[in-house]
Amino acid sequence: MMALPINIDELLKGQIVEWERLEFKAGWNPEGVIRTVSAFANDINNWGGGYLIVGIEERDGQPVFPPIGLAPNKIDAIQKEILELGYRIRPQYNPVVAPVFFQEKMILVIWCPGGQTRPYQVP
Repeated sequence: MMALPINIDELLKGQIVEWERLEFKAGWNPEGVIRTVSAFANDINNWGGGYLIVGIEERDGQPVFPPIGLAPNKIDAIQKEILELGYRIRPQYNPVVAPVFFQEKMILVIWCPGGQTRPYQVP
């Protein structure tokens, strides 16, 4: 498994990545996640992709702390589902997914590097 190329604390404070390249989701929503992953992979603005953080609420484009978190016993199932969602993108696209323990909660950091070819979601 590939490691995230970023410091999580700095990422969540918005110090090293522009807010346009960050999206937060309070909970696991496969359809919302696949849309965001596909959008970041398309990298229309050539920003180098983006980061989706699941388990942290967003308000006015900013993360809300403390994190809501995800149930630790659901992390493996969610990671498997993310892999399966990658098969619904053409060409197949698999982001880098890392479970992270942050402020006493489990969150998922999904790094979506911009693709060489512009992927699209299969309905």
